Amino acid sequence: MSLWKRTLYKSVCLALALLVAVTVFQRSLTPGQFLQEPPLPTLGLPRAQKPSGNLVNPNSFWKSPKDVVAPTPVALRGPQAWDVTTNNCSANTNLTHQSWFQGLEPHFQQFLTYSHCRYFPILLNHPEKCRGDVYLLVVVKSVITQHDRREAIRQTWGLERASAGRGRGAVRTLFLLGTASKQEERTHYQQLLAYEDRLYGDILQWDFLDSFFNLTLKEIHFLKWLDIYCPSVPFVFKGDDDVFVNPTNLLEFLADRRPQEDLFVGDVLQHARPIRRKDNKYYIPPALYSKASYPPYAGGGGFLMAGGLARRLHRACDTLDLYPIDDVFLGMCLEVLGVQPTAHEGFKTFGISRNRNSRMNKEPCFFRSMLVVHKLLPAELLAMWGLVHGNLTCSRKLQVL
Repeated sequence: MSLWKRTLYKSVCLALALLVAVTVFQRSLTPGQFLQEPPLPTLGLPRAQKPSGNLVNPNSFWKSPKDVVAPTPVALRGPQAWDVTTNNCSANTNLTHQSWFQGLEPHFQQFLTYSHCRYFPILLNHPEKCRGDVYLLVVVKSVITQHDRREAIRQTWGLERASAGRGRGAVRTLFLLGTASKQEERTHYQQLLAYEDRLYGDILQWDFLDSFFNLTLKEIHFLKWLDIYCPSVPFVFKGDDDVFVNPTNLLEFLADRRPQEDLFVGDVLQHARPIRRKDNKYYIPPALYSKASYPPYAGGGGFLMAGGLARRLHRACDTLDLYPIDDVFLGMCLEVLGVQPTAHEGFKTFGISRNRNSRMNKEPCFFRSMLVVHKLLPAELLAMWGLVHGNLTCSRKLQVL
């Protein structure tokens, strides 16, 4: 073969090899990747910082590209600290001239006039409550004047634990408060609350008035707080300050539950109708809610939820207008997520028996088998706690777990 033929043959072979190499290279890199500089080597991240990328799953290393499932995008975290620092809420005067608004009772007018004011500054904060390995966060709705209820809870079911048992993390307790509703009481009670918080370090307080309609504000403020400061707590119990709770039964119930579940369990009300009697505490005018029934919701005496679901609830609630009944509002948020709350016989929002005079409501053997019972005053809670955890002999144990 002559020299020029050998040269031509080598050139053709080289061109084919280059074509194959370029094709393979282009299929393995997108144009954007091709133009980027190579990433700098990572020497390690501080302990408090989480890596932002997705680690390679060793089980998928040997799979062909068509078999590897693309990683799910990681949702961006919101603010890393409470980001509301001023209270500049002003009235929404656009409603005042509308006829349906003028026909409402004054307290509903006030609620709607300021319902666009969703978040307020935080006055007392304890982000350290979620540091370390925390398994269950217990949060209690309270008001500034009810120190005796908080004290009774700290001595009984709100007592913190270093471990929930079975290798699980700690149990921590927090109380949720606004400010005193009466102006003349505000300074005095605020000083007492500051002293109480210095003693116990377990109070979250925001700069809005504690009132019945503002209980919904307390719900959304806690959910926002949880999203910021407790990104990985597995479970949350939320209850009132006038309930009896059996922590042992709560933890036993959670033993075979996973934090990834859509767990929201309590005393669930199905097909509840809005109350139209004006003399009732829960009265709702048709102008505020026109549907025949509410979505399923758990009575606010106490309920358990998975931490992941609670953080999703925060985002769902932000898509809805505020509603003056906090329990129902959470049911509306669950409906946005397509999550059904689960009813459990161990949650008794209306007492063990709805007949207030029934002896069952004072029988410690029933309390020992329950998870949550509403409602008890501080002296009753302390007495019942002593009976349930004393030398109690019961003929049989109710199976509610």
